[in-house]
Amino acid sequence: MEIPGQDLTCFLGALPKTETHLHMEGALPWELLRAAAGDRFSSPPASWAADYRFSDFAQFETELLEMAFAYFVSPERYHEAAAAVFRKLRDEENVRYVETSFASGMIEYAKLDARAVAQAIRDAAPGDMEVRVFMGIHHNGYHNGTRGFIEASLEWPELAGVDLHGTESFPLEPWTADLWARARAAGKYTKAHAGEFCGPEFVARVIDELGVTRIQHGVRAVEDTALLGRMARDGIACDVCPLSNVKLGVFPGMAEHPLPRMLRAGVVCTVSTDDPVTFGNRLSDEYLALAQVHRFGPAELAEVAANGFRVALLPESRRRAFVDEITRLAEEFAA
Repeated sequence: MEIPGQDLTCFLGALPKTETHLHMEGALPWELLRAAAGDRFSSPPASWAADYRFSDFAQFETELLEMAFAYFVSPERYHEAAAAVFRKLRDEENVRYVETSFASGMIEYAKLDARAVAQAIRDAAPGDMEVRVFMGIHHNGYHNGTRGFIEASLEWPELAGVDLHGTESFPLEPWTADLWARARAAGKYTKAHAGEFCGPEFVARVIDELGVTRIQHGVRAVEDTALLGRMARDGIACDVCPLSNVKLGVFPGMAEHPLPRMLRAGVVCTVSTDDPVTFGNRLSDEYLALAQVHRFGPAELAEVAANGFRVALLPESRRRAFVDEITRLAEEFAA
């Protein structure tokens, strides 16, 4: 069922949502960057245009790091950015639950106190929003400059878990599986980026070698029907960022994005924004694209939103309450 424009805006505004794939450095509010860095960032980047395409991941990473390095110079800056991000998500997007990561590479580069950064982000959460903080570690990011704080982080109550970051261009080093297993043993949740620039074999690899049940992106899994079936059976969820995938050239356009196919195959998929400071996207833009291009109606949009709460690190009673609220809302709009 297609929703008329005004009703669609109303529905999306009322729909409780999650952000489960959000990089804090990549979510940096533009107004804070402009205020902190002055003339270097007087106008938003060209990559905010809807038809913009990055030439490759390296170009995207260079743009993002230039902005991040200019702003994230202290735990206080992380707190300032996180507070602004969370307020905007709550007030403008009706987001109730967030999983966000900060990059261990930023900690190393800026010589920051990693635990203070995790605490700063956590303390920025509004009282009526659930926030879980992850440390993102790149494929080649565990070495003498980071090993100390990464190992210590497994005992930090401020940290919900770890996430494997990067371009998937490096092999999985032996330390990765060991660290991921020890993180889980310490009560941390583990995730991994996969299936964005490498194909389904890399998705299978992080499932098998790292033991993760949450994949950040995972969209290239559609190239292997057997893998999709396995993910559906085993409850492997994907935190998908459609507009990011399009602007990074993973797919030529939104019409070719495989999220509908993944959902039809029974894979639990959520929708998030990834790095909005480079893509210029809002969470509502992701839902609007699904409605306008893939003709998602109230039931389909509600299912995506509910999936965010189904994978959320919440008590079962809280998870169920959110899903029930979404179900009732969808039924009202479909009536």
